[in-house]
Formats: sequence, C-alpha cells, structure tokens
Amino acid sequence: MPLSDFPWPRLGADGPAPVWTGDAFQLAGKRMRVIAYDESDSHWSESLTTLHEEAAGRDHPIDLASRRLALATMKRLKGRPGLRLLDVGCSSGFILDDLRKALPEAGLMGADYIRGPLEKLAVRMAGIPILQFDLRQCPLPDASVDGLTCLNVLEHVDDNESAMRHLFRILKPGGLAHVEVPAGPELFDIYDEHLMHHRRYRRGDLIRLARAAGFRVERATHLGCLVYPAFRFVKRRNRGLLSLSSEEKKRLVTRQIQSTRRSLILAALFRLETAVGRLIPLPCGIRVVAILSKP
Repeated sequence: MPLSDFPWPRLGADGPAPVWTGDAFQLAGKRMRVIAYDESDSHWSESLTTLHEEAAGRDHPIDLASRRLALATMKRLKGRPGLRLLDVGCSSGFILDDLRKALPEAGLMGADYIRGPLEKLAVRMAGIPILQFDLRQCPLPDASVDGLTCLNVLEHVDDNESAMRHLFRILKPGGLAHVEVPAGPELFDIYDEHLMHHRRYRRGDLIRLARAAGFRVERATHLGCLVYPAFRFVKRRNRGLLSLSSEEKKRLVTRQIQSTRRSLILAALFRLETAVGRLIPLPCGIRVVAILSKP
C-alpha cells in the first residue's frame, strides 16, 4: 500500500510518531481519526465551511469545473509506483472523493487548518489519513508526495510565499502540484471579505510566486473566462457594499452562491470552457489555475 510506510511526522520534537492502520491512526496507544499538528487562529472558520457546504454543495458549476481540472492534472501521475497524493485544504473532501474514484490505487491524504470539519470528514472517509496543520509550517517530510492539489487555499494564508515553499519542499522530483486561487485584485469585494481572503491574484502573481519557490510552471490559465463579464459586473457592484454589516454580507454572499448553483447555462458554459481551455490558455476569468512541476 502507498501509505503503509509513510514517514508520519512526530507530534513535537520528542513526541510519538503516529502509525496509520488503514482506517485510523494509532498514537501512544490511542486510536485517532485526525492527527493535529498545529491548532491556532485561521483566516477560515468552521462556520465558513458550513456556509459553503449549504450554499454551494458539491455540485456548483464552478466547483465542478475546478475539480475536473485538478483531477485531470493528478491523472497524469497514474501508473507511478507507490503513488501518494495530498489535498491541501481538503475541507469537505469533495476532491478526495473524485480522486478515490479516478485513482483507486493511489494513497490519498487530506489536510486542512480547521480541526472541526476534519473530524467529520475523517468519519465519512475512514480509509484516508486526515491531518491538521498550518501550511506555513508544514510538518510533512521533504519529497514525500507525488502530487498535490491546493484549491482556493493560498488566498487565506498571510504568508503565501512560505506556504508555496512548503508545497515545493514536500513534492517529490517529477511530481505535480495543481494550484488554484481567486483572480483579479481589483475585484476584491464583500465576498472576499466575508470569506476572509487576504488577496486575489493576477496570473503573473501566481507564476512569480511559484517560480520563486522553485517550481517549473507547466501551465497557467484561468477558470471562468466565459462568464467573466457578468462576474466582473457583480463584483464591481459588490465593492460598493463593503460598509454593510457582517450579517448583511453573509446573507448577500449566500444568496449569490445559491442563485447560480443550479444554473444549467452556467454548467454548459463551464463544460465548453473546459474543452476550449485544453487547447489554449484563457486570458481572464474568476480564478487563476496553475499546473506546477518539481524538476
């Protein structure tokens, strides 16, 4: 099994090392579903995970498109001996579900910063090791995973340079990282504020961040190009609502997510975009997507 001999980090310099049994961890004689390395305040919260689950679910068109792109990247690693894949920012585990179906031979791991949702996820996905850690101080060993997905995580990290360096460090040579972040710094609005984003990115920003960490940029494109004009209009309008109360912002953000969740037109546009995007990089969009490799 790909994870039978994984070098799980110790808890503390002199602490015990967890042992993965196939459905849970054994740690100092105790059975644990989640191993927590560093719990502290975060630019995300359990309530925001709940909001996203209830408003968007697992089938919002943009999230489906996002996961399709990430899955296509990880499939490029199929056939690699002892394949180990890590989803950073696993939250509700939707990409882990997709990876488990598409790459059943892979050893999958999920990691996030907030402990509460991970406990629920570990019960639902008992065969996948779930870790809690701060990406800025990632405890995983050097060159320990073949592929990683990191979808809409870096915007929540104040020191995204340190986070990116850790992604590079833990990836094996020849491995792939699929990274996605929100696009357009000029479009920062109540949605970003409510979801506790530090920033939105230009395509060049993500490329420079990745190259500075040591990555080779295989591809950098956008997601949401075909709906960008409408998206930009809504975001620009929302920028005038930053003075609303927190509760008013929450209601508006929830309503906007729910209003697009079941859109057949939106789903069709994202499928068309996915086909076009295989041929050419897309010049604008809602999110920036980069496929990165470690030389």
